Amino acid sequence: MTKLQVRAFLYQLGCFAILFIGFRFLIDKYTALQGLWIPLTAFVIGTILSPMFQAVKTKDGEKLFIKWIFLRGVKEIK
Repeated sequence: MTKLQVRAFLYQLGCFAILFIGFRFLIDKYTALQGLWIPLTAFVIGTILSPMFQAVKTKDGEKLFIKWIFLRGVKEIK
């Protein structure tokens, strides 16, 4: 794995973790769900809302891109 691939993986993992923990807390506090349904629901919501990062080799070198439902299209990060 290259440096940008590792960075993309860590960005994606970090974003998912933040969303998962946040939604798990909110679901536990404000819904009537119990047991395994709380983390399962937080996982699904976190997976859908989390941005996707990808390192791609182009003719100009390797670049990092992000795709997210709140951004239009694919954006270059670095």
